[in-house]
Amino acid sequence: MQFDQFVGQVQSRARLASKGEALAAIRATLETLAQRLAGGEASHLASQLPQEIGVYLRAVSDQDGGAQRFSLDEFFQRVSEREKADLPAAVYHARVVVEVLGEAVSGGEMADVRAQLPDDFQPLFEAGSSGRLRTP
Repeated sequence: MQFDQFVGQVQSRARLASKGEALAAIRATLETLAQRLAGGEASHLASQLPQEIGVYLRAVSDQDGGAQRFSLDEFFQRVSEREKADLPAAVYHARVVVEVLGEAVSGGEMADVRAQLPDDFQPLFEAGSSGRLRTP
């Protein structure tokens, strides 16, 4: 998938007004995902994406080594802060970004990413899931 197609898909599906808003959602989601991945997985994922998008995964993984432990709820909180969007919007945008990501990379790569995440992250990858924060 090419850069413009990836960004366009996110913008359209997330109903964002501009390419800049789509890029903010992509950046926030991928930088946060990179914080959670270990063993070079963020770089492997980035290698299957357009360079302009893969940079968001590489920048964070190169910076702090990734593999931070946090829940799906914390993931959504971090995306919200990075994107400077309210939580419900950030949750929706993150789900859209991950959906497009799953279409842009190989199934094996997405399986590798999912294997590194705890079970509470699985709703992020399920089509038709609400993507809402889990309540205790």
